[in-house]
Amino acid sequence: MLKVRPKKFLGQHFLTDLGIAQRIADTVDACPDLPVLEVGPGMGVMTQFLIPKPRELKVVEIDFESVRYLRDHFPDLEDNIIEDDFLSMHLERTFQGSPFVLTGNYPYNISSQIFFKMLEYRQLIPCCTGMVQKEVAERIAARPGSKTYGILSVLIQAWYDVEYLFTVEPGVFNPPPKVRSAVIRLTRNQTQGLGCDEQLFRRVVKTTFNQRRKTLRNNIRPLLTDGSFDQTAVDQLLAQSVFNMRPEQLSVADFVELTQQVSLTLKKY
Repeated sequence: MLKVRPKKFLGQHFLTDLGIAQRIADTVDACPDLPVLEVGPGMGVMTQFLIPKPRELKVVEIDFESVRYLRDHFPDLEDNIIEDDFLSMHLERTFQGSPFVLTGNYPYNISSQIFFKMLEYRQLIPCCTGMVQKEVAERIAARPGSKTYGILSVLIQAWYDVEYLFTVEPGVFNPPPKVRSAVIRLTRNQTQGLGCDEQLFRRVVKTTFNQRRKTLRNNIRPLLTDGSFDQTAVDQLLAQSVFNMRPEQLSVADFVELTQQVSLTLKKY
């Protein structure tokens, strides 16, 4: 087999520029002494630069053609090729419960889902690097007040420091995507707990960004109008000045405080 056929339904765009592949592979060096899990290695253009690094490497690939190619061309990797869907994996089993670095040229169609799964396993993933659609990278790295600041920005920045490393043009892929790409690095911050109900925090963030042009007062109502709350308490909560703001104006700390206020209202009634 000379090459693997890119499959649109898997969101495959194979990187062909070896220089960029090495630059992406080297992003894991900021998190030394940890094993590495590469998602979607394809034909191993990044894998070949990860293998020489003095650390354990495993790759997870769902495409059977890519798996066969990897086995043919990287025989030393045979025992560390996981033929599976990353989104369905139990990551605590990957390195026997030890922390690891997550990296890859992530498929565009599931990149957000990959980061949500990373958040579920944040205690095992102190560092995540890789390439995504430029628009997604900009959303992840966006600061409050930006038009691209949104759900991914808040949920990821609550737990990780974000670095936008460099932009990648479409011409270095087969097939070339219709958009630009970007390489980012996420490094686990010192936060061990948000100081609020984390499930409610996610609900508040997602609910308020559903209609980002509206004020928080209008966006938060769906959480407080199922008939089980005292209307006076709800009105008192929504009368606070913060609810005049729009969601993109709030920092992570602001969303934590907002969640605390909503939680107090929920607990009272």
